[in-house]
Amino acid sequence: MRSAALIVLIAIGLASCSEFSKVQKSTDYDYKLRMADKYYVNKKYNNAQQLYEELFPLLKGQPQFEDVFYKYAYCSYHLKDWMQAESLFKQFTEVFPTSARAEEMEYMRAYTYFRQSPKQELDQVSTQKTIGFMQTFINTHPGSARIKEANSIIDQCRAKLELKEYKSAELYYNLGHYRAAAIAFTSLMESFPDSDKSEDYKYQVIKSYYLFAQNSVDEKKAGRYEQVVTECLDFIERFPESKLLNEVSKFQSLSQNNIKAIQNEQVKTSN
Repeated sequence: MRSAALIVLIAIGLASCSEFSKVQKSTDYDYKLRMADKYYVNKKYNNAQQLYEELFPLLKGQPQFEDVFYKYAYCSYHLKDWMQAESLFKQFTEVFPTSARAEEMEYMRAYTYFRQSPKQELDQVSTQKTIGFMQTFINTHPGSARIKEANSIIDQCRAKLELKEYKSAELYYNLGHYRAAAIAFTSLMESFPDSDKSEDYKYQVIKSYYLFAQNSVDEKKAGRYEQVVTECLDFIERFPESKLLNEVSKFQSLSQNNIKAIQNEQVKTSN
């Protein structure tokens, strides 16, 4: 049964290849266009793309050209050739700026960058471009039905960038590079001021600076504990209702006590 089914599939495949070969060899361009559209509707995008590509220069300036351009761009998209799709979506808006499809093409150009956005640990150039192009789309098409989706995609991209930056700061902390960790967590807060994790990031800044002070040479400890106290006071001012206030207060007290102990020791030494 399996071998019979396999033979049938092979026969269908050969017939399909034979049909496409005949279409390619035809000099009837209206027929080719009809077949390209048929392949497109049946999601045989590779076949459709080859025919559209051949017809492309022949149809420039013709009434059918816009529709062919539109489908040709989508062939690349459906075949996951994101760079080619992005280029064609862009070209479509340049060639047909007043088309009813121009808004869709602008959105799809931005969306192809989103499809290229990699895992958070990799380079995020495509993610950043997605945000830029989606924001431009929102600004230029404020009444579009795609605004909600565009905003959702921006949120997803920003979450990915935030996670990447957080992982970098966390790595500094885990490796014991506490000053670098404190700076990285501070930068994270500045990059994502509306994050719902802001108070956690600020707490990490405090912990990092405290451990940095604790591991410093004696003559620099007092100044670095003062940095911790400053960060604690800033936390209390920013997040007066935080669940982390008790922990922050502990670091503040520990740092103040350490400063006093250092100052007392300095007095004893000077006497």
